[in-house]
Amino acid sequence: MSLPYRLRYVLAWDHALCRAVTGVFVRAVLGSLRRRARHNGVAGSRSGAVAIIQRFGAALNLNVHVHALVLDGVYVDDGARGLRFYPAVPPADEEMDRLILTIERRIGRLLARRGVADDVADSGDADPWLEAEPVLASIAAASVQGRRALGERAGARPGRCGVGDEYPASSGLGPCHARWRGYDLHANVSVPPRDRSQLERLCRYALRPPVAQDRLRLTPEGRVVLELRRPWADGTTHLAFDPLELLERLAAVTPRPRINLVLYYGVLGARSAWRPRLAAPHRESLEEVPGAREASSAHRPRRNWLWADLMRRSFGFDVLACPRCGGRLELIASIEDPRVIRRILNHLGLPADVPATRPARSPPLPIEHSDSTYDDEVAAP
Repeated sequence: MSLPYRLRYVLAWDHALCRAVTGVFVRAVLGSLRRRARHNGVAGSRSGAVAIIQRFGAALNLNVHVHALVLDGVYVDDGARGLRFYPAVPPADEEMDRLILTIERRIGRLLARRGVADDVADSGDADPWLEAEPVLASIAAASVQGRRALGERAGARPGRCGVGDEYPASSGLGPCHARWRGYDLHANVSVPPRDRSQLERLCRYALRPPVAQDRLRLTPEGRVVLELRRPWADGTTHLAFDPLELLERLAAVTPRPRINLVLYYGVLGARSAWRPRLAAPHRESLEEVPGAREASSAHRPRRNWLWADLMRRSFGFDVLACPRCGGRLELIASIEDPRVIRRILNHLGLPADVPATRPARSPPLPIEHSDSTYDDEVAAP
């Protein structure tokens, strides 16, 4: 679900409100699944979802939106038989229209209850972000509009490459897609049952970082060029940033410390009484996955991944590959005796004494800033 431009700036600072808005959205979706199940004669059902809050857009602009991985169906308690899963059919266009109207109405009531204006500039109220962090607030306001906040080019957009090529414009919304007053709801992505590889790809997409390193390159003039994942409607394929402008974009999309951007709802929630009762993969289902039976019989399941496996899955780097011969590295011994460690370090000519702790540095000096005004033109899609 994408949010209106006027809400993105507010939610980027107020994380508690952002979690509340996310909860309104996910609960409306889960409620829609339960109502559809009741119409089909399934009562007392529950569903679940995992919501991922993303703060960035394709152009590294500040764009707070939510990706929700929702169970495609509901669970029902059948007593002694345990929990039974009932799959759902794709929603019709009319259901999507009703759902987005419900989400917009409930979010409006939430903002009214908390006394928060969805557009700080038009409300005339004091901006808490601007009072607490004026420089960061100016950068965020400019990033929402796709503009620059600092330097001589303040208020300007980044350079574009590929403008002028003809690309067919979208004729309209596709299936399971609805828009209303700046809200955009899309639900036309599904994963077939037991397709773990496609499910992993979908999770990686929802949890991806703001930019991939292979999409950035440095020009001889010192500018950073970002390759877009898809061309824009005007034919733009690349964006060019100055180094300071790129740092502005990264600072705006970086979340505040000690906040959680992955949230669990319904039967997948940590406090759900049904979560421990969710069915594990059956033995017969493992036979349908190539190599699953051999892996399950040869290795006992672990609670945590090994460090080497995490490095390989996350960064594609095999830490157990020998850089000299290409063979496999193995743990020979673990030395824990301080006396033996000191003798080995002294023999190798390495420092053996623990370095002294340095005192913490003083806070940075306040930065002089100047207020910049921007027009109401929104950023490109």
